[in-house]
Amino acid sequence: MVHAAEKIANPSIETIEALLDVTYTWGYQETRAKLRDLYDKAVHGQWISDDVLPWDIDVDLEKPAAPEQLMPLFGSDIYNKLSEKERVAINVQSFAWTLSQFLHGEQGALLAAAQLVDSVQDIDSKLYAGSQVADEARHVDVYNRYIHKKIGFSYPVNEHLKSLLDLILKDSRWDMKFLGMQIMVEGLALAAFGMMRNNTKEPLIKELTAYVMGDEARHVAFGVLSLRDYYREQNEAVKREREDFVYEAARLMRDRFLYKEVWERQGLPVKECMDITFHSQGQAMFRQMLFAKIVPALKKMDLLSERQRTRFAELGILQFENWADPVTDIEASPTGATSARF
Repeated sequence: MVHAAEKIANPSIETIEALLDVTYTWGYQETRAKLRDLYDKAVHGQWISDDVLPWDIDVDLEKPAAPEQLMPLFGSDIYNKLSEKERVAINVQSFAWTLSQFLHGEQGALLAAAQLVDSVQDIDSKLYAGSQVADEARHVDVYNRYIHKKIGFSYPVNEHLKSLLDLILKDSRWDMKFLGMQIMVEGLALAAFGMMRNNTKEPLIKELTAYVMGDEARHVAFGVLSLRDYYREQNEAVKREREDFVYEAARLMRDRFLYKEVWERQGLPVKECMDITFHSQGQAMFRQMLFAKIVPALKKMDLLSERQRTRFAELGILQFENWADPVTDIEASPTGATSARF
């Protein structure tokens, strides 16, 4: 007999089948200096949320989380017809939706990092992946705590994000897990966190995001360090397949930020609101900036062919190719933290 409580809880559990090689590494002395250095920075960069974050702050959800000009519907006829109360409600819903997707992405990163511990082939990579598991667990905890203690409700995972997470977790190839999670998902998260930290006036989420960013920069650097030499040695067919995956992942991540679920919950015309969001100048700039760390990282990994450059130009993100990548940021900081944190 199934109890009522179990009926409620069961839909929140989903199991997918994934193939994964488990690799022992007996060559403990065969170290990779840059990864060892990154692991040392990760160990010294660990933080305890109760010690460093002001959880006692009373979050006022009616205060805008970001400038009004960045609201998805700003300037449209729909937005202009909304009352002040309705605008506040949309702002709260958008904030909750955004943080909910951060939370879901962090759980995906937690699962992928655990898979990396099994599948990577050198001891320094296993050690760093282990430290990332601890990082991701902490990120899931702090975002879950903020959402359910300070906001009080959440959104389910966006279909585009879920599709990408499933692709990463189901793929048996270790390099595809690195490419999908460490470069695409983590790289996008790093940029999104940076924009939230720079624009929000809410002190708790500002500080929380800053600490998470310090970890995320190392995670992307882990991916670049692990893949750049590997892809340089691969043939064009392998690199072409990886470039196609990156392009499709970029499109999924771009389309993820159209707030479909918010418009549905608020009873607004969904297709029209998604179209307004897609063409909004502020939102278009936001979606482009999400790739500010991804594109230079891909270039450093020899995954930016002329074919890919053309496609990235069409997405409006090629201009980031010469920006600093996360490895450069990490190497410039003795503590392994990003400059955005301070």
